[in-house]
Amino acid sequence: MMEDSVNPVVVGVDGTDNAIRAARWAGAVAHKCGAPLHIVHARPYPGHNPSDAIAAVRACEMSTQQERASAILDAASQAVRGDHRDLRITTAHVSEAVDRLLVDLSQHAKLIVLGCDDVSVAAAVLIGSTTVAVAANSMCPVVAWRGEAIAPTGQPIVVGVDNEDASRVAITAAFDLADRFAVSVVAVHAWSTRRSAGDVALPFMIDWDAVHADQREHLVNALAPWTRLYPDVDVQYVVDQDKPSRALLHHCEDAQLVVIGSRGRGPLAGAVLGSTGLNLLHHSVIPTMVCRSMSAYPSERQLRTGAQ
Repeated sequence: MMEDSVNPVVVGVDGTDNAIRAARWAGAVAHKCGAPLHIVHARPYPGHNPSDAIAAVRACEMSTQQERASAILDAASQAVRGDHRDLRITTAHVSEAVDRLLVDLSQHAKLIVLGCDDVSVAAAVLIGSTTVAVAANSMCPVVAWRGEAIAPTGQPIVVGVDNEDASRVAITAAFDLADRFAVSVVAVHAWSTRRSAGDVALPFMIDWDAVHADQREHLVNALAPWTRLYPDVDVQYVVDQDKPSRALLHHCEDAQLVVIGSRGRGPLAGAVLGSTGLNLLHHSVIPTMVCRSMSAYPSERQLRTGAQ
């Protein structure tokens, strides 16, 4: 596990008020984590350019933002400096596309933060999205910032729990941040009554209370390694008979951050994140952290080994 001093929190800014607020939130997280903050500005994400007209508009936007790069970086840096005078802040203007830059920086970053663009399934597939492109390929967790908070609050962190490797990386990230922020974790496991084709059952003969209790016990046991590693983090165990995205969104209402896993690399970024990831990026009103199964964030096993 690398030292925080060489693992900065990286935030991408584009001159918008939303990006300034995302930078202030990133600065507050870096301060809590004892990490430096690296603020970057790059060419806008080109997207899939489905038409010549859209390509021309984006080319004009790129040219205008190139000219304003220094002012954009200065504004973001000054806003963060006003909140945290002792925080180590560096800035950089890079000519390559922002998605490629942030993915490159993710190899040595603790966290990537960006003010989230609107993400719908159709837009992610047909046009493209900076958020989706970065989250699908980053080697560290990516936070799509939105909402009003410009610093961590006392509200809990919600994390989605399933049986995939990416979920374990997400759990580690959620517990680590909860420990640093001195807040609780709401661990949500969603399960469905859907049965595979040909698998017949009579619903009225199933003891649903017993099924629910079994699912909760499984969740408690699955999180046992993290509760031992982070004894100061209180955990609320939630088992919902619902779709994962709907269950997570329900518990986001009283939370400050929701953390989920994604499956890893693939030919189509939207498909890689899956329906749960895209639904949260589209509908969540709080910052959403996406952790890939190949993330450089330390796994539970690595943390446990390092603690021994």
